[in-house]
Amino acid sequence: MSNLFWLTEEKMARLRPYFPKSHGRQRVDDRRVLSGIILVNRNGLRWRDAPKEYGPSKTLYNRWKRWGDKGIFLQMMENLAVPEAPDRKTIMIDPTYLKAHRTASSLRAKKGALAA
Repeated sequence: MSNLFWLTEEKMARLRPYFPKSHGRQRVDDRRVLSGIILVNRNGLRWRDAPKEYGPSKTLYNRWKRWGDKGIFLQMMENLAVPEAPDRKTIMIDPTYLKAHRTASSLRAKKGALAA
């Protein structure tokens, strides 16, 4: 359990103003679900590979999808990226990268064309 990521109460307090109001049933533990979503995204895991301590993978994905479509996660990440101190700096929260197939560089060349 030591390898799991958990949001601190301090960070949860900063994020709570961005949570949408709950309609109907009470939501499952926000700290558990958000910590699971961050772990999955940070490590590039599939949703079904999330540790069971974060709850069902379907719950993690549904919350990520719904809140992502509403722009809630964007607001949350912008809030977490802003340091408490007045001196601001650029922080990038994006672990993605692009892979190109080995034939991608030759896609623009026409067959039979002479190289100049």
